[in-house]
Amino acid sequence: MGGFSGEHQISINSGCQVYDSLDKQKYNVYKIVIGGLKDGVIDRNQWYWLADDGTHRPVDRADFSVVDKGEKVLFDLAFIIIHGNPGENGVMQGYFDLLGIKYSTCGFYTSALTFNKGYCNAVVRGFDVVHVADSYLVYGDQPFEEKTILEHLGLPLFVKPASGGSSVATTKVKKAEDLLPAIREALTEDSAVLVEQFVKGREFDCGILKASGKKFVFPITEIIPLGGHEFFDYAAKYDGFSNEVTPAEVEPEIAEEIQEISSRLYDLLDCRGVVRFDYIYDTDKSRLTFLEVNTIPGQSAESIVPKQARAMGISTSKLYEMIIEDSLNR
Repeated sequence: MGGFSGEHQISINSGCQVYDSLDKQKYNVYKIVIGGLKDGVIDRNQWYWLADDGTHRPVDRADFSVVDKGEKVLFDLAFIIIHGNPGENGVMQGYFDLLGIKYSTCGFYTSALTFNKGYCNAVVRGFDVVHVADSYLVYGDQPFEEKTILEHLGLPLFVKPASGGSSVATTKVKKAEDLLPAIREALTEDSAVLVEQFVKGREFDCGILKASGKKFVFPITEIIPLGGHEFFDYAAKYDGFSNEVTPAEVEPEIAEEIQEISSRLYDLLDCRGVVRFDYIYDTDKSRLTFLEVNTIPGQSAESIVPKQARAMGISTSKLYEMIIEDSLNR
């Protein structure tokens, strides 16, 4: 847990939720933090085991081990719950592949592809199973024309880091003069920025887990921003300014379409473990639009995927056990 992005603390919260939910009689579990955080600055070289007594004990990055009671501990499995870099973008997956350590998520290639929203959109568009909004991928070290973007996409539009999550540095742009400041803000989080056409509609999320050869397609959730929030931004996600309805109160045919498309995308993108797909249902065109795929969805107590699993009759602890057992047997 942890990581190098603005989602560091969110990842810690998710990791602690996983840790607290696991049966310690069945599993020997260690909380490993990637990146030390002090005064708002992340030290990428500080990897440590967060022991139950609150002490920080170093991780040997040569073999990803810790020393516990004088004994070296080598791990059978890494339950990766790092949102953003380096957990969701394939970096940790590649590291564990080199060390021969199994892990709970998609492989490095799928993780890297889906983490960049611009690249993922292009691939999903090519599958021709769901509509994908028009967009521009802007790089910080390359020139771009604001006029061209506005003429093609119109207003309003969304500006977001191409490789980021939790809606950090994401802006809904309504005026032309606000486009450049929004791009500059997004560039503080990533070297590439996705500028995306606005789609009016209802937001739905669908989680999927494949375990022991069976695919579990969870009940969908509708995200309803509250308190003047126009979209599912950071405050709506984590400060209580949204209503997340699970199962969503929507026509059965729409729910079935979302679940069916999510199931197909899970396979087409070669996903593993638990994954969440996000969509906007265009109310004007009666059409589903793909937003993104989250290969390491949040796992805090009130996160969407655990709620969906519980709605399906799968407890949080059982959900994590299913992920672990499937990952160990792959």
